Amino acid sequence: MNALPIMFIAWAAFATGFVLLMVYRGNLTRYEEEQLFLSDNNDSERELQTSIVRKVNRIQPLVHAFGGAAALLTVGIVGLYVWDAWQKIQ
Repeated sequence: MNALPIMFIAWAAFATGFVLLMVYRGNLTRYEEEQLFLSDNNDSERELQTSIVRKVNRIQPLVHAFGGAAALLTVGIVGLYVWDAWQKIQ
């Protein structure tokens, strides 16, 4: 079971990165408005909303990658643990 500690370290790194990205995305979207500015009087608010959406869209692939990697490593760790337990039972 030499691979298990390495998988735990990798899982911790990806899970930490995923949580940090989710916190960052939460902080970005905290100031996002749920209204649409159609008049020209609100150009500054429209630019702020556009920059927030641009930042969220830029980190979205990283969120998917880190979340997927953490999920795959979780399945792998559980699978290795179950396989090792099954080998010790027999």
